[in-house]
Amino acid sequence: LGIGYVQAIVEQSVLSDEEQEEEEEEDDEEEEEEEGEEESRRFHHNHHQPEQAKKPDSICHHDAPSFKTYLPPSSLEPECASKAAPVPSTAAPSASIPSATITPNTSTESLKTFVFKSDSSSSLLDVPLQDLPDDDIAHAVARGAIPMHSLEAQLGNTLRAAAVRRRAVEIKTGRSLSGLPLENYDYDAIRGACCEMVIGHVAVPVGVAGPLRLDGADVFVPMATTEGCLIASTNRGCKALCAAGGARSVVLRDGMTRAPAVQLPSALRAAELKAFAESPENWDMLADAFNSSSRFARLQSISVAVAGRTAFVRVESSTGDAMGMNMVSKGTRNVLGALLGAFPDLRVVSMSGNYCADKKPTAVNWIHGRGKSVVCEATIPGHVVRSVLKTSVEALVELNTTKNLVGSAVAGAVGGSNAHAANMVAAVFLATGQDPAQVVESSHCLTLLEPANGGADLHASVTMPCIEVGTVGGGTFLAPQAAALSLLGVRGAHPLQPGANAQQLARVVAAAVLAGELSLCSALASGDLVNAHLKYNRSTVNAAGAAAAAAAVDAAAAAADAAASAVAAPNASSGAAVFRAVASDSEQSDCSEGSSSGGSIGSLEGLCMADKC
Repeated sequence: LGIGYVQAIVEQSVLSDEEQEEEEEEDDEEEEEEEGEEESRRFHHNHHQPEQAKKPDSICHHDAPSFKTYLPPSSLEPECASKAAPVPSTAAPSASIPSATITPNTSTESLKTFVFKSDSSSSLLDVPLQDLPDDDIAHAVARGAIPMHSLEAQLGNTLRAAAVRRRAVEIKTGRSLSGLPLENYDYDAIRGACCEMVIGHVAVPVGVAGPLRLDGADVFVPMATTEGCLIASTNRGCKALCAAGGARSVVLRDGMTRAPAVQLPSALRAAELKAFAESPENWDMLADAFNSSSRFARLQSISVAVAGRTAFVRVESSTGDAMGMNMVSKGTRNVLGALLGAFPDLRVVSMSGNYCADKKPTAVNWIHGRGKSVVCEATIPGHVVRSVLKTSVEALVELNTTKNLVGSAVAGAVGGSNAHAANMVAAVFLATGQDPAQVVESSHCLTLLEPANGGADLHASVTMPCIEVGTVGGGTFLAPQAAALSLLGVRGAHPLQPGANAQQLARVVAAAVLAGELSLCSALASGDLVNAHLKYNRSTVNAAGAAAAAAAVDAAAAAADAAASAVAAPNASSGAAVFRAVASDSEQSDCSEGSSSGGSIGSLEGLCMADKC
């Protein structure tokens, strides 16, 4: 690393805390034995290597480390440095590499970088990695000489580590990341908490829908999305709900689950485990074991499903204002310990047996719920349906039955009896620091639109059995996401009622889904969906691409005219008209913007496909 230098990099394994403790305990017992084996390893290395594997004379054989032994600079013979053949320098030495001997860094968490200086002194230097130029470090990372994941620990600066890793990726792939923001982000905050192998951050636009009147209070719903029309549509639903007097919500249950898979010698033993775990007589023992793991986690239920000799122990617990996956996992581990006392032949196959079920659409979540089970409802007067939603009660009822109920049944959907619940769930999740992958089960939703008051009004409801949210933990502490939670008045843990903030956030999610469902279903019923997207979901960034497409259209039109003239067709002039007419239609539908992703539209087939799109 550094122009004009020959280097050898020795990477030491970074031991975990437990491994370090074990190593320290074994040091006293093995110290004398290791001292005796050291000379043996050196002798074997120096005298028993195959001829073709020997190091060149320019580097002393004492410099080559073994996989188990690290030779510090003090152990090298003085003449080793003089054996390094000088390498002609093609540029001035990097100013960041010192010219005097540096005291070796003996930390097990840092890489040892030995540099043989190419000038007449040929002194041996131990240069800390952070003293080298970023580009040199990036090239070493790209070559695999420095582990990419170790940069934060090695450099002691999270921003610099992200920049070096980013440059290494560019070198390795040959592709630029110039469009990915790097500066102006708190990388110290996310280290060890939210993201690894960082190379930058992605900005997602955040908007608000509202005011949304929910349980007598007005809220503005923060939504992070790149889908045009989504917030505008949800906002229209909020307007309809406010005009109707607001939405009402109820939390039916609140419990996070974890279901390890355990195996027993036989199906009979698995059945005995099920009876034991579900017996009221053993509840206190298992609850005490679980509750001892946390101040907030409290065991709510244990149910066991048996498949052959495997049992899936589904443990459900309250988790305060946290989403609670880590919390319930700790308590479940204690429950397994208690069960092992009664079933010593029990073997834990996996801490998660997919019967929880996390980040998957499943019937068990749809039926029994996971996280917060919420229902949100409103009665919309007929005049509001007509004036705000631009449709009728009859049309909405028919559309919901046909699309959300029958259509979803035909599709075999699990938890998908809705129009687009995942849209609102994902947008609120991103804005408030929730786990994006849990949108899968959190968007399970049953949307019902039914006639009320003799058909004059509309009763709308969404039933969402597994909204998995928290106001502490995860990404909720990051400044932008914390600001969004503050907007809703639910940032952090509730000071008096543990879990109240997380439950309120779940209510807001359900209310946003109700607003979004009302608006989209109304757009579908009135036929306005496509027109709305053409108006609000258009990309106007690639003006050059649009100009190129227009030029291609003109060229194609001219070619059509020429061809028509050549054959003297009676309607020769109609060729250009066809091209221009189709091009005009495609511009109205915004499909001409497709040229920005690969090429211009230069054929009748391309124009027709764009028009159909």
